[in-house]
Amino acid sequence: MPTPDANSQPEPPDLVVVGSGFFGLTIAERCADELGLRVLVLERRSHIGGNAYSEFDDETGIEVHKYGTHLFHTSNARVWEYVNRFTDFTNYQHRVFAKYQGQVYSFPMNLGLINQFFGRAHTPDEARALIAEQASEIAGEDVTNLEEKAISLIGRPLYEAFVKGYTAKQWQTDPTELSADIITRLPVRYTFDNRYFNDTYEGLPVDGYTAWLERMAAHENITVRLDVDFLDIADEYKGTVPVVYTGPVDEYFGNSEGRLSWRTIDLEAETLDIDDYQGTGVVNANDQELPYTRTLEFKHLHPERTYLPGKTIVVHEYSRFAEVGDEPYYPINTAADREKLLKYRELAKAEPMVLFGGRLGTYQYLDMHMAIGSALSMYDNKIKPHFADGAPFTSGGVA
Repeated sequence: MPTPDANSQPEPPDLVVVGSGFFGLTIAERCADELGLRVLVLERRSHIGGNAYSEFDDETGIEVHKYGTHLFHTSNARVWEYVNRFTDFTNYQHRVFAKYQGQVYSFPMNLGLINQFFGRAHTPDEARALIAEQASEIAGEDVTNLEEKAISLIGRPLYEAFVKGYTAKQWQTDPTELSADIITRLPVRYTFDNRYFNDTYEGLPVDGYTAWLERMAAHENITVRLDVDFLDIADEYKGTVPVVYTGPVDEYFGNSEGRLSWRTIDLEAETLDIDDYQGTGVVNANDQELPYTRTLEFKHLHPERTYLPGKTIVVHEYSRFAEVGDEPYYPINTAADREKLLKYRELAKAEPMVLFGGRLGTYQYLDMHMAIGSALSMYDNKIKPHFADGAPFTSGGVA
């Protein structure tokens, strides 16, 4: 990768990309490699990669995902082919467990959890009948809040054990005060399948996320500048060179229509003098009296690696509403937020040669594969036609 701060762009860039997460780097790489464009990537953090950034702990050798566990999975064959250009993947399959009242259950809810929780073996048909009977307490058409919606889907016992406390901590709000439309379904598998994801392709980058991201940025036509806030220097580029902006859309417009609301997470890490803390990578904390939502132990994501004996890194994850200066993770997407977003999208259309993309630029929660897929679509449909065929560079976001 070019040296971020030492390099100066010898010629004006053909394209400026704001943000070096997966969306921004996908745009930069495609434009540099396929179109031969000079691309300037501006990143306000001191590292590339956005929230997917990871680093190896010096003491233990454990790869730490600095912004929470990132797990790559997709059923999009084009995305899978594309990402394999930059990294090999392990055969890791993610499995989550849920701790409730001193017992650990396989999660998501499946036949194993049902049998363990209710204390007897059920056939798939018996389990379906049991959950249907419990869910009949509340008719689907009568629900007025998240709690009632959840009970109408999975019944009260499973809701109170595996949804109520976790959701209250995640949203900092009693589920009876949350909108029913937050959940459209709560999946229950009537088999013993405990894979967390159902996607065709799944794995973790063999050399880690940062190595993968650096390879995406390594093209000779790409210059990366770190510790630069585009909004401080926007006048240098706006209206003179096409820009792909992946920062917060409300910040771009000075919060003129009001701040969009997000949830964020706090991560508290500690190095422990034991080989293994919990036996797996992620355990959800379903008891409401525990303040954190889940516990992460990164060494289990790469069991093929050799680690320093007698050491592990454990992270407790806490969820809360994002305040000014916090890193936004999950859009809350209230009716008021949606009203603001529509106004920002109209403003975006009027900007001179600016495309808005990525999680922050479109106010959508995008998994990594979704961000990459969205970037490839923007490249195909908006950027390549402009540079290759002379089509207008039409500003706006990804709806």
